[in-house]
Amino acid sequence: MMLKTTTALAAPTRRGFLAGAAAGGLALGLGLNNRVQAAEPKKGGTLRVGYTQGSTSDSLDPATYANDFMFATSYAVFSTLVEIAPDGTAQPDLAESYEATPDARVWTFRLRDDATFSDGKRVSAADVVSSIRHHMGPESKSGVKPLLAQIKDIRADGDNVVTFELEDGNADFPFIFNDYHLTIRQDTNGAIDPESRIGTGGYVIEAFEPGVRIELKRRDDYWKAGRAHFDKVVLLKVGDPAARMNALMTGEVDLIDRPDLKTIHLLKRNSNVKIHTQNGTLHYTMPMHVTAAPFDDVNVRLALKHAIDREAIVQKVLKGYGTVGNDHPIASSMPFYNAELEQHAYDPDKAKHYLSKAGLSSLDATLHTADAAFNGAVDASVLFSEAAKGAGINLKVAREPDDGYWSNVWLQKPFCCSYWGGRPTPDLMFSAGYAATADWNDTLWKNERFNQLLAEGRSQLDQALRAEIYGEMQQLCQTDGGALIPAFGQYVSAMNTKIQTPEHVSEMWDLDSVRFIERWWMA
Repeated sequence: MMLKTTTALAAPTRRGFLAGAAAGGLALGLGLNNRVQAAEPKKGGTLRVGYTQGSTSDSLDPATYANDFMFATSYAVFSTLVEIAPDGTAQPDLAESYEATPDARVWTFRLRDDATFSDGKRVSAADVVSSIRHHMGPESKSGVKPLLAQIKDIRADGDNVVTFELEDGNADFPFIFNDYHLTIRQDTNGAIDPESRIGTGGYVIEAFEPGVRIELKRRDDYWKAGRAHFDKVVLLKVGDPAARMNALMTGEVDLIDRPDLKTIHLLKRNSNVKIHTQNGTLHYTMPMHVTAAPFDDVNVRLALKHAIDREAIVQKVLKGYGTVGNDHPIASSMPFYNAELEQHAYDPDKAKHYLSKAGLSSLDATLHTADAAFNGAVDASVLFSEAAKGAGINLKVAREPDDGYWSNVWLQKPFCCSYWGGRPTPDLMFSAGYAATADWNDTLWKNERFNQLLAEGRSQLDQALRAEIYGEMQQLCQTDGGALIPAFGQYVSAMNTKIQTPEHVSEMWDLDSVRFIERWWMA
């Protein structure tokens, strides 16, 4: 089978946004929302981005990446073996081609001849081997480590070919190498320097202050034609949504992610701003640790899943930029989506029924939340608390600090708010967040049948059988798992009208699957 397939900016303020919004309100309603861009790319300009995420603990070590700020940096400065195209397929990036044996156990990747690092060194098979092994060692804490556990052997066959031998067949194996952790670094005696700034991407780092900003400059010798158009890029951490929106309104930045949906109408009034939306795999979750009382009782989990008003969250919190979820992570746009599952809906009587099965007439629980979890998480939590009262559930909302939320709350508290950007295939999504051995299994759920099916589905090449397997796995998540998934959201960003995008963008993750720095340009 062959598948050939340095501009330092002061942090904008919330007060500034309110003033900017008032000024924007005077503008005529000439916003260019959702206009499809098809102009030819051109070089030049400085892109300034106001990003929601970013942490003072960020580092260039790819094993540590845990937020969008570093994902965007990773794809701009480094490269992966494959990338996800707008049609959802895995296309070669540093790899020129890849092929598998008929049982999908052995995969061979052939590297491009012209790909170089920013110091001029040509990319070699040894670089790839050392970069992948960085995430596989016994001491590795990399989030992608569980996905690589299937690799039995990895070896360089000459300078240009890398061969992976797997424990079992995996029909989706190439998709793994789009992961932002798996960027390729230079080999040095069988290892990599994880803090090295020398990459194969279209940009080099000029300045980096973790949790504050990073400044990038385009490589003049970039090997990939038709990519990397901006002269410079400045990413700024602007956590406060009002300050982020003000920065766009006043021209301090050119692009922001996650505008506040409650006030997004103010951006639409500004003729210099356009709203960009993408459907995709983004979903909002409320993971329960199934090992901690009272969530260790499946009936309590089901009671909570029926005590939340999903439609109200979509309409009141997401302002219609989303759809209701059904307590599993597979989006309707993904392969093997199970459309036959009964939709979980707000039903206080059914919630009481499950409480009764748990031997309870009422329930006290605490939901830890912050808008760092997702835009509107606090409002969604309050709505959940109000709705749950009808089922006899006293849900206390504990608002946590945004700073440090992903270190101190997610994976630490037994019931909290979170989100997933999703993955391109069910196997990758389940392996990253639901497998018993996954480091990011944020519910600590270990279902024997689910994990058996996960292994079977990965090696199964019959597509009809794969559909049955992944359909059952979605049902197990819904009825037994610890993840309450109230909604799937659209990716929403906002930018000035000078920013241009391809006619079709990759919708797996926000901002062209976080590869906007390389793919977009300025008019």
